[in-house]
Amino acid sequence: MYTNLYRIGLVAVFSLTLMAGTAFGQQDDMSSESPDIVDTAVQADGFDLLVKALKAADLAEALKGDGPFTVFAPTDEAFKALGSTLKVLLKERNKERLQAVLKYHVVPGKAAMASDVTGMDAAKTLEGRSVQFQVNDGTVMVMGKNKATVVKTDIEASNGVIHVIDSVLLPPKKQSSGM
Repeated sequence: MYTNLYRIGLVAVFSLTLMAGTAFGQQDDMSSESPDIVDTAVQADGFDLLVKALKAADLAEALKGDGPFTVFAPTDEAFKALGSTLKVLLKERNKERLQAVLKYHVVPGKAAMASDVTGMDAAKTLEGRSVQFQVNDGTVMVMGKNKATVVKTDIEASNGVIHVIDSVLLPPKKQSSGM
């Protein structure tokens, strides 16, 4: 009798172990499929205008690519602060200008965490020119034609990292090549 109970107990433990292992394996598979930069912005609060601008500029698919990318993502409030300029940028005829502005927020080739950024003076953007970094009393400023403060850091995505900024960065004016 004890032998039968022992066998039933072993079978029950073995079955539970298999079921638990399968459940944990599925959970690991789900967590390893983290969203990309664009889907992370879509899922987060406060980036509706960024996503709208990325789609209008035909850049959403590019930021869904392999990366890695570091994105300095302006909040909806930052876009709203542009006022009528935002409406102008979102028009089809200004797509190239909008692309330049948005690409100026993306550093390709590296997922730079906050600790990396604070050790850098500048980084070349997807737009082609560099953004400058300045750290004062633990506050990180990103600078182009204007300045933005990094208000949240290290939002990880499958193809990079997002740092939230409080202003839309504008690329500096291109210098003329002739005199």
